[in-house]
Amino acid sequence: MSDNRSKPRAAAGRASAGGAGSASSPPAEGDAGLGFVLEFMRLVWGVDHALQRRSKRMDQVLGVTGPQRLVVRVVGRYPQASAGDIARTLRVHPSTLTGILRRLESRGFVRRVNDAKDKRRALFTLTKSGVELDTVKAGTVEAAVRRALRRLPHEHVDAAAEVLNVLAEELERDDA
Repeated sequence: MSDNRSKPRAAAGRASAGGAGSASSPPAEGDAGLGFVLEFMRLVWGVDHALQRRSKRMDQVLGVTGPQRLVVRVVGRYPQASAGDIARTLRVHPSTLTGILRRLESRGFVRRVNDAKDKRRALFTLTKSGVELDTVKAGTVEAAVRRALRRLPHEHVDAAAEVLNVLAEELERDDA
């Protein structure tokens, strides 16, 4: 697809009246001067920044970051899951998950147990503190996502999910 499409709809209502900035000043937020791809990247970057900020607040208030809480939620849904199972569910590299699981274990939210069938394999369950964290909703990334999803028709959410899946696939590709 080419870069000559109209700007993403999220930016359409915020275009500035001043036009595309000069060489010494960047265009205003949502200005069409960025083009389709850069404007879309700007929106993705904004989501990433908001996720990071909320995650830091969660760490201060709840004692876990957004990614750590997501792991707690997955382990709560799938008790006795292996690290590999959790990594596949979350679409992250196992080495990324290892650090998260270690921190959750050291903070007393998850418990590692050896698989009775394969002693080399560890399985994860929630501790009492983990179960309590698994039910907390206010102030989390999940709560913000839930509110956002409620504001949109299902068709828009489905389309956004498709875009995010394709974007993740493209970002994971080895070629340039």
